[in-house]
Amino acid sequence: MLKTLRPENDRKKPAARWSPIYHGLRDAIVSHRLTPGTKLPEDELASIYSVSRTIIRAALQALAHDWLVRLEPNRGAFVAQPSPKEAREVFEARALVEPRVAALAATIAKADDVELLRSHLEREHEALHAGRDSDAIMLSAMFHVGIAEIADQSVLTGFVRDLVSHSSLIIALYWKRRDTTCESHAHHALVDAIEAGDPSRAADLMKEHLYDLLSGLDLERSERKLGNLADALR
Repeated sequence: MLKTLRPENDRKKPAARWSPIYHGLRDAIVSHRLTPGTKLPEDELASIYSVSRTIIRAALQALAHDWLVRLEPNRGAFVAQPSPKEAREVFEARALVEPRVAALAATIAKADDVELLRSHLEREHEALHAGRDSDAIMLSAMFHVGIAEIADQSVLTGFVRDLVSHSSLIIALYWKRRDTTCESHAHHALVDAIEAGDPSRAADLMKEHLYDLLSGLDLERSERKLGNLADALR
């Protein structure tokens, strides 16, 4: 039985001094105040947040773990910048893997699993409606991981976890609609199909949902130039 739906990063790391910096940078990236490719100098961030470079480095490493930041030897940290080609490949890979995962989940899900998914959806919608976009994106990603965990396929779950980490970044950087994080009816319909034990319906809904997500991205949008790092993080 699925017991919890929390990001892997949250399960591995307790609250730490770098946590506010992590969330501040994450929110700035997701809200597009920090654009793809923006350099994140440790010394400047340390001055902005009034903390040591060691704490900044820990926050940047956590962001890199979540695919939001790219760390380059001898060059520093940058907001990650997936290409349109990479974005399409990630969603195409998800469309191959996740319908099968949803079908498997529909065959074995217990009542407690369905209840946990519905509870998770409530948190997801609350975050979106409250304007907490970065939280909504992360919660939407964990919904998909949760379905894979219900399917009880460890290898497929690993694939899904990696793919949704990549696509969460892609959504954060390139969304053109706020509802790109989660089409409300799509996630609820998926849970309904899983609860009904209908693997064919669950697979079809998952594939449609993933292609809808891809269509909600503006992969051709021009980059905006960042004027001042401190202003973007206020």
